[in-house]
Amino acid sequence: MIQLNLDRMKDRALRVLCLGAHSDDIEIGCGGTILRLAKQFPDCIFHWVVFSAIGVRGEEAQRAARCFTGDGLKEPLLKTFQDGFMPYVGSEVKQVFEAELKQLSPDLIFTHYGKDAHQDHRLISELTWNTFRDHMVLEYEIPKYDGDLGRPNVFVTLDSHLCERKVKVITDAFSSQRSKSWFTRDTFLSLMRLRGVESNAPSGYAEAFYCRKVVL
Repeated sequence: MIQLNLDRMKDRALRVLCLGAHSDDIEIGCGGTILRLAKQFPDCIFHWVVFSAIGVRGEEAQRAARCFTGDGLKEPLLKTFQDGFMPYVGSEVKQVFEAELKQLSPDLIFTHYGKDAHQDHRLISELTWNTFRDHMVLEYEIPKYDGDLGRPNVFVTLDSHLCERKVKVITDAFSSQRSKSWFTRDTFLSLMRLRGVESNAPSGYAEAFYCRKVVL
């Protein structure tokens, strides 16, 4: 397997921007990778942005973000756009990117898969690329009823204990989602196990991403 290694910055901390349409998207899509980055780069700075975090969902997002990033977390930016309606207020969502995010210039960005079946997810992905044109962007995947999982081209292998940690935080933090039939430990572990097989991960587990362009 060909591997890309993210080296520690020589003169400053690594800056990571995590973007999610909804409160649990970042954690489900790339939580294991974030845990690995936080462990591997203790001085890493995480910028955490959730566009639909209303009421209890906002409280859940705050708790989960802290559990995943620890001391490296900047104050999460939690917006209150209505779930499922973001494309219809796209100009307002774009204002968040232009006015509050563009100046961050992160080293690594996590965002939604551009062909995700959820319209909110697709909008966030599109605006990510419109805003950050010269950055390393990794698009994460979210399992759902629509069956839109594809063939990702970037894999981050994960130790089994990181996978267990990811799943525990998600299932503990997002109590409002437990009634959904797909929101289970088995769902999250199964996807990481499948991606682990595809990437020949030593532990058997991995998270997968889509990367549109890479310069070596």
